[in-house]
Amino acid sequence: MGLKGFVEGGIASVVAGCSTHPLDLIKVRMQLQGENHVPNPNPQVLRPAFAFNGATMAQETLHIPAPAPPRVGPISVGVKIFQSEGASALFSGISATVLRQTLYSTTRMGLYEVFKQKWSDPDSGKLPLGLKIGAGLIAGGIGAAVGNPADVAMVRMQADGRLPISQRRNYKGVVDAITQMSKQEGITSLWRGSSLTVNRAMIVTASQLASYDQIKEAILDHGAMKDGLGTHVTASFAAGFVASVASNPIDVIKTRVMNMKVEPGMAPPYSGALDCALKTVRAEGPMALYKGFIPTISRQGPFTVVLFVTLEQVRKILKDF
Repeated sequence: MGLKGFVEGGIASVVAGCSTHPLDLIKVRMQLQGENHVPNPNPQVLRPAFAFNGATMAQETLHIPAPAPPRVGPISVGVKIFQSEGASALFSGISATVLRQTLYSTTRMGLYEVFKQKWSDPDSGKLPLGLKIGAGLIAGGIGAAVGNPADVAMVRMQADGRLPISQRRNYKGVVDAITQMSKQEGITSLWRGSSLTVNRAMIVTASQLASYDQIKEAILDHGAMKDGLGTHVTASFAAGFVASVASNPIDVIKTRVMNMKVEPGMAPPYSGALDCALKTVRAEGPMALYKGFIPTISRQGPFTVVLFVTLEQVRKILKDF
């Protein structure tokens, strides 16, 4: 199996990542709603109603920031992006998605299959749920560490359109993004938020791959369906839901830490993952950690379905190799 598991997982991941990229972009934009360090280009200027001394009161002009825009749903976000930035904006950062899936998902899918083969019962060929979760945790963590630079680039490219024009990074592609980050912020910026990426990847991989295998086995063992498209779609959509619920809080924090803009000589908006989580909960409430959940499940469901259906078909094509 060895190398073939990496090839199969890589092909399926790139197909799934590209086909659901607009949903991922909408999810990122929604997760960034409510951040209070994003500059407001149009602050309101108010003066006191009673001005007895013009010279004195001029110094007391009050700058009241405009109220935060109302939070909107995924369809509204998608329509707004389409109207203000054009249809191509829905595919902003797709080059980073391809690189991310090639590095991250190829590694995690391949390693998961390697662990499954090594740890499976030689007689039944099955792997207990606990070991499936363990395999997913290890494979996901290693894959995330490998793919983090592409992940940072992808988040920034997807989020760029929400910034004022003067502050946009305007990366030309994933290579340009990684090059500029290395030059301007240092090589370590490519692993910004890596602890979050690793934690999220461990949770996603363990919940997604382990639950898919477990649910698929249960369906086949109980004779509910045959090993075909219906089984693959059912098991994969259920796996996508489990992965979404488990990973959304970490995903919100990861998105915000990766997207933060660090100005020279200024303290960063967040000092780390825990600081970001605390500030987010204090400012926006605990449910802020489930921001973007609808687009997350809307993306994670189709992504997981396309991933595993493609994977099963690729396995059939490559079974004789």
